[in-house]
Amino acid sequence: MTVRVRAQQDVGAGTPHRLGARFDNEGVNFALFSEHAHKVEVCLFSPDGRTETQRLTLPERTGPVWHGFVPGLRPGALYGYRVHGPYAPERGHRFNPHKLLLDPYTRALHGGFTTHAATFGYTHGAPEADLSFDTRDSAPHVPRSVVWDPADHTEEGRPLRRGWDGALIYEAHVRGATMLHPRVPDPLRGTYEGLASDPMLDHLTRLGITAVELLPVQAIRAENALTTRGMVNYWGYNTAAFFAPEPRYLGPAGVDGFRAMVDRFHAAGIEVLLDVVYNHSAEGDHMGPTFSFRGIDNASYYRLPEGQPRYYVNDTGTGNTLNTSHPYVLRLILDSLRYWVQTMGVDGFRFDLATTLGREAHGFDPNGGFMDALRQDPVLSGVKLIAEPWDLGPGGYRLGHFPPEFAEWNDRFRDTVRRFWRGDGHAAQDLGSALLGTADLFDTRGRRAWSSVNFAAAHDGFTLADVTAYSQRRNEANGECNRDGHHANHSDNLGEEGETDDPDILAARRCRVRNMLATVLFSQGTPMLLAGDEGGNTQHGNNNAYCQDNEISWLDWQAMDQDLVGFTAALAQFRKAHPVLRQTHFLHGAERPDGQPDVEWRAFDGSELNWRDPGLSSLCLLLRGCAESREGRADPQEVLLAFNREALPQELHLPDPEAGRWRREIDTAAARQTPETIWTGAVTVAAFSVTAFSRTPGNGA
Repeated sequence: MTVRVRAQQDVGAGTPHRLGARFDNEGVNFALFSEHAHKVEVCLFSPDGRTETQRLTLPERTGPVWHGFVPGLRPGALYGYRVHGPYAPERGHRFNPHKLLLDPYTRALHGGFTTHAATFGYTHGAPEADLSFDTRDSAPHVPRSVVWDPADHTEEGRPLRRGWDGALIYEAHVRGATMLHPRVPDPLRGTYEGLASDPMLDHLTRLGITAVELLPVQAIRAENALTTRGMVNYWGYNTAAFFAPEPRYLGPAGVDGFRAMVDRFHAAGIEVLLDVVYNHSAEGDHMGPTFSFRGIDNASYYRLPEGQPRYYVNDTGTGNTLNTSHPYVLRLILDSLRYWVQTMGVDGFRFDLATTLGREAHGFDPNGGFMDALRQDPVLSGVKLIAEPWDLGPGGYRLGHFPPEFAEWNDRFRDTVRRFWRGDGHAAQDLGSALLGTADLFDTRGRRAWSSVNFAAAHDGFTLADVTAYSQRRNEANGECNRDGHHANHSDNLGEEGETDDPDILAARRCRVRNMLATVLFSQGTPMLLAGDEGGNTQHGNNNAYCQDNEISWLDWQAMDQDLVGFTAALAQFRKAHPVLRQTHFLHGAERPDGQPDVEWRAFDGSELNWRDPGLSSLCLLLRGCAESREGRADPQEVLLAFNREALPQELHLPDPEAGRWRREIDTAAARQTPETIWTGAVTVAAFSVTAFSRTPGNGA
């Protein structure tokens, strides 16, 4: 494109109202927040991004927003900012106009990041290095921002708004889900379009998935420590641009491919949830690079320790923490969230380290600025909101403490399920709470049972198959001498570490995976599956594969256990068919209109369960509720769940056989399910298994 601006005097005042670079058919308005800057310059570049063609000073400042209008500039123009101000790290300021800065509101990046020393605001090797001042130009080593065309970013996104009833979430990595899929066309593998290709949609709809939760898709910068080892940040929890889709996942259609992915998922009745990282940026600690926030206004964008503003509060464990209590940082996050909903069409968000987002000067506050802003926003209050309820700061573990509009990842559920099936003492008592949605934590302030997001495995940790095959992590490939990753995995190799040919061990492992999947799908709350667990996917013991963009992390579709896939689909269908498994209210044994309690705990012999038994290892849960018939009637429905952790089969006495025949529909002792009607008052339940029975009282004697 040709730049038509002839000189600085052609730059108009513009407007401060819309942050970023906005085209209006006559030119581009630039607006940048920087409370402590002395001057802001816009640098324009040639179409290939290599040559800086002009450097224009934004002529006006309204409050903390610098702005100007460049006539004749068109969409697609490449630019960056240079921001002047004090370089005084000891006072929290790190302005350096020699560093080209990304626009926080850019919708796309041109070019990539490097680890060149010029990208740092200080000189490496100098005494107290970060206090020094580096004068090298970083422009050759950082991406350009791109002027976007409002015509290509219209607010036409239409979230499905399915609600939480019946939700089944599938956590997946855009690239890893399809890189090895034999039926996904080669040009689409690893892309947004590939994720929503026909083979993937067929698989997800077979499983009954209602929402895909994607690991971060906002543009990232990999940490220098990884790139110097020849690795990448595969998971993507190191965001560099909150409005731009990650370029690695772009397919033939570019950014349009993301919107096409969302549209195809919606057409299949599947929502799209994004894992978003607004708790920190990719600039790292005081020794990190300067490519955006640090050079725009370090003291505003980041939380700095009181009395030591040279450094950063590190509640995230990544080197810095964004200052979400600052109104313009909060505005950036809200604008970004609304963009992904209104323009890109997504249905909700999972907030990484959400405790950090809720921190105020006095600590975590569920009624603080960030939480209140989301809850009152006319757009964001209507989408799914999921919190990862912890961070590394003081008092950071906040499971159950988020506002009622949020669901929360329940890691206590994960650990309980693993401990129970491993055979840990007192785990049966904890399982009782887990099966009812962890009501002891979540049943407050009018929260619903869907608040607990139940999972037995997620991207961070062992896959479900590896929980049954490795007692110790195997992270040597990460290059950190196996020191990284979780220590407490509550895993068990069932007799031999790693791969084995022993048929008995393999059978026991497969059964335990089925047991854990059944426990997730049979619990009150919102179930979540890690992509690949439905087919026995393994990462060969790596429980921290954040840097493994290769076969360690990619789903091996050729090795998928199709019996296990079919079993998982049967679990999902059973859950869908029986609303008593997904009730919106927490269950506490309240009396129903028919005089029966809504939930009843039983021993296998039919007696009342003794929760005080220190050796308790098996239990039965009877759930009562209603299901809508084809004729629209609210028919009574009962589901009996039997969890046998004993090494021997047990005889189960079925409750009230005269009220109707029980039907055994799920039996984890078998790889393939063959439902059967039980004609007697007792039935044998296999060792180390879960069995699910259902009945509609009164229908058959």
